[in-house]
Amino acid sequence: MSDATDTPVLKTENREIMKQKVKNSILIIALSMVTTTSPGQTKVENPFGLVYQGAIEKNVPGEVNIHPVTYKLNGIEIAANVYTPAGYDPSKIYPAIAVAHPNGGVKEQVAGLYAQRLAELGYVTIAADASFQGASGGEPRNVDKPSNRINDVRGMADFIKQYEGVNAERLGLLGICGGGGYSLAAAQTDKRFKVVATLSMFNTGVVRKNGFRNSQVSTIQQRLEKASEARAQEAAGGEILYAANTIPTDEEADKMPFDLYREGHYYYHRTHAHPNSTFRYTMSSLLDLMTFDAATNMELIDQPLLMMAGSKADTYYMTDRAFNLATGTEEKEMFLIPGGTHIQTYYVPQYVNQAMNKLQEFLGRYL
Repeated sequence: MSDATDTPVLKTENREIMKQKVKNSILIIALSMVTTTSPGQTKVENPFGLVYQGAIEKNVPGEVNIHPVTYKLNGIEIAANVYTPAGYDPSKIYPAIAVAHPNGGVKEQVAGLYAQRLAELGYVTIAADASFQGASGGEPRNVDKPSNRINDVRGMADFIKQYEGVNAERLGLLGICGGGGYSLAAAQTDKRFKVVATLSMFNTGVVRKNGFRNSQVSTIQQRLEKASEARAQEAAGGEILYAANTIPTDEEADKMPFDLYREGHYYYHRTHAHPNSTFRYTMSSLLDLMTFDAATNMELIDQPLLMMAGSKADTYYMTDRAFNLATGTEEKEMFLIPGGTHIQTYYVPQYVNQAMNKLQEFLGRYL
């Protein structure tokens, strides 16, 4: 039995413990409502799911607005965001631009940022999640085949060309990272795109086959064996196997040899994380990915072409190769963003602004 003289002390201690627990609970709730972002970007979760700096938080008459839409593409429901310029009037006519997102990315990240910034320049823009990815439909999840991604780009054209107020003859295309490679492939044959631009272009198929900077050439046949086995397992109704299905720790990411992967880890998993964004893809996708090269048939691009990359990007060699193979157009330009790395062109204001200034000049000239 406790001594009566101890009771007030125990009650006081219990009250203090309870107060601290309440404080901790409030702190946990507050932190869970905040998106962890780059300096100057921390904010309450965006109602449209957008995770980039300066994102629209509500539609205001007379300003750039965002319109979530869905449409069917080969029987799959595609989720997209359409951005309309300030003062948008559907009775008027506007040029339009489709924006293709990076590998593992979704429309709410860098694709949305550039779509919003282009809408600020007067374009109607669309950023859509790839089929089998993000908020779009398709099973199994995270199939990542070049034919699908190329068709996704064409699907954005199908939809936005019919959008109220869009001039169907003034359609441009911007592809970012892996979306850049797929945009090049789409534009080689789809002449609805009158202007083509890429930012930090990533040639997905070549990297999936050879590894980044040819770091996995020695394992090509072994990985094809695994992909073949995964396909057989899927066909038999077994478990879907995935590649890139784990998230590294910060410590593991810091030891990665390439800026692309080190900075990409923090962008996609820390500062601009989105629940629909994942780097995993079905192992069987490699059967299609490893025979794809975005730079094949580059001579078919006869549209004005702008290819942008950070001057310090370790992916620049992909842009350089594709640009040099684009012999079908004389209206082409390479623009290096001074000091920028691949991932920094996604969100760092000084690099985004430089890319946007170049896009404004180039699109204004040709679109």
